[in-house]
Amino acid sequence: MTSVEFSDSLPDSLADVLAGVQRTIRRRLRAGLTAPPLRGAQVDLLRLVAAHPGIRVSSAARELFLAGNSVSTLVNQLSRAGYLRRDSDPADGRAVLLMPTPAATSRLADWEARRSALVREQVARLTDEERSALAGALPALRRLAGNLHAEVEGP
Repeated sequence: MTSVEFSDSLPDSLADVLAGVQRTIRRRLRAGLTAPPLRGAQVDLLRLVAAHPGIRVSSAARELFLAGNSVSTLVNQLSRAGYLRRDSDPADGRAVLLMPTPAATSRLADWEARRSALVREQVARLTDEERSALAGALPALRRLAGNLHAEVEGP
């Protein structure tokens, strides 16, 4: 396999563009909400709990790369808002299992449908060559994300 040189600015430019895209998507999706907006970390936790019902706070903290007390604060906020339920772990009564409520499931489904429509609309505005370039970059971006995750979590 040959090594491809890249400019010193590529890593910073990539990080800036990815962060900018994510921020802009979240900002656009907040427009038109009927419920109070959720912060990015709150949405990330809700999505994680919806994908892994019964996850523990400590596992959620590891997955989100956050401190346990930060996740506990998010859990308290989302529980008060009616989006998370805390169940006792039958195997360890001291532990709490996080479960999404029907309100969370509904809100996430709406958010994901709106996000998909927004990104689909914007991708459709690109040229065929730009769409091909994005499609071609997806495997590398997935590997980059996996490498970043593995570096923190271990192999």
